[in-house]
Amino acid sequence: MGTMEIDPPTPKLLIKQGAEAQVYSTTYLLPHIPALLKHRPSKPYRHPTLDARLTKHRCLSESRLLIRARSLGIPVPAVYFVDESRGEIFMEWITGSSVREVLDEVLAQEDGESVVDRMMVRVGAAVGALHAADIVHGDLTTSNIMVRNGEREEVVGFGEREVVLIDFGLGAVSTQDEDKAVDLYVLERAFSSTHPKAEKLFQDVLKSYEQNYNGAKVVLRRLQDVRMRGRKRSMIG
Repeated sequence: MGTMEIDPPTPKLLIKQGAEAQVYSTTYLLPHIPALLKHRPSKPYRHPTLDARLTKHRCLSESRLLIRARSLGIPVPAVYFVDESRGEIFMEWITGSSVREVLDEVLAQEDGESVVDRMMVRVGAAVGALHAADIVHGDLTTSNIMVRNGEREEVVGFGEREVVLIDFGLGAVSTQDEDKAVDLYVLERAFSSTHPKAEKLFQDVLKSYEQNYNGAKVVLRRLQDVRMRGRKRSMIG
């Protein structure tokens, strides 16, 4: 009787340590299916019952947001498996670079702005679709938007690749224009801190956002208020 060879399990590799969660690169079910594992470890300073309840709630909340967004065609990672009792979410591994990394690389070139113009349109469309679904991200930075690698990277320019919104750990369902405006303000600050030229590019993001979300005009007016409050805090600080 023959024996069946079983591939050894792929070890988890810690790639990010946050305040609330650890992120690992790993595989799911089969060695050739790359996956990202997000694990919320227990907090020894919290009461065990409260800790278990919070871990379960946050794990389920994030996975539900991802599943809802993806069902509406919003570019987010696919959820493979959720073990809320262990605080674990296995999800699709996105091969690519963050928008921050792309901007750092491309804007250093002379014609960099024209290269990423189309990418800005895709970012605005993705955020517009997210807000149209009444989902707010909560930490919408250029590090939390990925640009997926093309199958033939030398042919497919950055502007033609899919952008993917990641890390919904602080996300929520909200119909409030204020919450959506804060999302945009956080993204705007991330753009301006990435590169001086990136501030102009953010206007392309807002134009695309407005074209893809019917409620954008009210949110953009609220964004002006959020900016004013941000400037006042900066002056006081």
